[in-house]
Amino acid sequence: MKNIKKFALSMIAVLAVLSAKAQTADEIINKYLENIGGKDKWKAVTSVKMAGKAKAQGMEIPATFLQATGGKQKISISVQGMEITQQAFDGNTAWATNFMTMKAEKMEAEDSENMKKAAGDFPDPFIDYATKGYKVDLEGKEKVEGTECFKIKLTKKPEIVEGKEVENVVYYFFDTQNYVPIVVKNTIKKGQFKGATQDMVFSDYQEVNGLFFPFSMTIKINGQAAQSVTFEKIEVNVPVEDKDFALPAGN
Repeated sequence: MKNIKKFALSMIAVLAVLSAKAQTADEIINKYLENIGGKDKWKAVTSVKMAGKAKAQGMEIPATFLQATGGKQKISISVQGMEITQQAFDGNTAWATNFMTMKAEKMEAEDSENMKKAAGDFPDPFIDYATKGYKVDLEGKEKVEGTECFKIKLTKKPEIVEGKEVENVVYYFFDTQNYVPIVVKNTIKKGQFKGATQDMVFSDYQEVNGLFFPFSMTIKINGQAAQSVTFEKIEVNVPVEDKDFALPAGN
């Protein structure tokens, strides 16, 4: 009888641990959203404009990031007085400036489709993630950039790459003390660096209208710093129009 009781208590303990683990990912996400301003306040965000300086290959270039509901986005840089759009999406079509011709061109059709699938990521992919069809898993703790972090696996909607549907997984590393992501890791699926690991390292979180944003971001490819951006000004709910994201006429 004693052995049966011990076994029963052991099973209860195991089930309690498993149950706690199943809830932990959501607890971390909820704490994160609370610490960066609160879920409700973030859901009220309709646009974000970030201006700063991008550094790459020894050059420092003014850069602007504009995002809005519906997944609309535009990343532009200023070179010798010319504005160059590195990437844009108007809600239907993805496009960019061709650096050879300096003309705006549509990106591949599957790029547009993938951006449509990710439209709900703004202003944050973790807000109502299950409703978006996403899944989260806690994969323990790991030390990154010298900081102990919770490792969260975010599985999003599959992407289309070279005509095939592929898994779309992103790993977030949340600081165990502040519950904010300091590294976001994924595998590059196409282009020059296909197959390489990309790390986006975030730091210098500051408050803007009651919300917290990282003012510094470094992109690493296979562990090597490739580009960094330091934001000088971040604005929330700035007025935006469809034309701000639209492919220029005649293209």
